[in-house]
This record gives sequence, C-alpha cells and structure tokens, in this order.
Amino acid sequence: MQTLNKPTVKSEPMSLRVALHPFFAGMNATYLALLSDCAMGVHFKKGQMILREGELANRFYLIESGKVVLESAEASGNPVLIETIGAGELLGWSWMFSPYVWQFTARATELTEAIFFYGTILREYCERDHSLGYDLFKRMSPVMLKRLQRARRQMLSMRARATANIAPRNFGRGCGAR
Repeated sequence: MQTLNKPTVKSEPMSLRVALHPFFAGMNATYLALLSDCAMGVHFKKGQMILREGELANRFYLIESGKVVLESAEASGNPVLIETIGAGELLGWSWMFSPYVWQFTARATELTEAIFFYGTILREYCERDHSLGYDLFKRMSPVMLKRLQRARRQMLSMRARATANIAPRNFGRGCGAR
C-alpha cells in the first residue's frame, strides 16, 4: 500500500528547490519549469517505508536532507542492505521503465525531506517530448547502473559467505581418510 506524506512547507519556491538540486544541474529552464509543476515537498519519519520492492512504481524523489536505506529481500525474506543515500541523490528510477515495479525497498533511517515527482505524468510528458525523456534517461542511467552493480556485489558477497560456510573441511585428505 502506498502512502504519500503531507507536503512539507519550506520558504523556497518549488521551482528554486528543483533547479538547485544537484540531480538537475545544467537542465534547461523549460524542463525545470515542467518538472516543478509535477513536484511537491514531502517528509518521511525515521523508519518510515518509502518504496516497497515489487509494488507499483509511479513516482520518484530527490532527497534534500536525511538518509534512506535501499534494501532487497533475499530468498529467506531477510533484507539485504544495498546502499544508503542522502541529500543530493535520486530515489526511484523504476517509474521510468516497464514493468514500472520497484526493484528495491527504501526506508528512511532519519527524518528525511524530499521533493516528490509524479512519475506517471512525467512518462506522458516524455512520450510527447522525447528530448525531455532522453535528458531524464541520461540522468537516471548512471544512478540505475550504480545501484544494480552494488546489488550484484552484495549478492556475490552473500553467495561467497554461504559457500564458505558449507565447504568441506577435509581438503587434501581424499575420500575416506581418517
């Protein structure tokens, strides 16, 4: 179940907050204005779930302050830490790619302020203006690649630890050695 927090009230206008966020550095003014129209400030309390792996992805956030952990469930259901992100970073890229399902779970580890964007509306804008879509894609791709590589490293590390725990202890003794 998705919940949207109450909008936050900051003294800066949303257009300035969007324009000053590092993720949008160098973006043209027309796109920044369009993005500002699709944005609102939100906050998350410590421990609050923001995204849940496997659920519908229809939004994204730019973190302004606070920290968020990204996790993925292993086969046993236990969460595996993928990454901790904070101010200046993007949270959520799955809204842009079919089948529009979250690839990770995200949870605030402290009070977190963010800018919320309606991804479904932005997808429609990207369909109408492919230059906007390409600009967003170029910005999101490195984030996506970094997070997927980090998840891969975590899985390989877990597999190595599991293999080390079940490896035979009698190396070099041969079968039946006593």
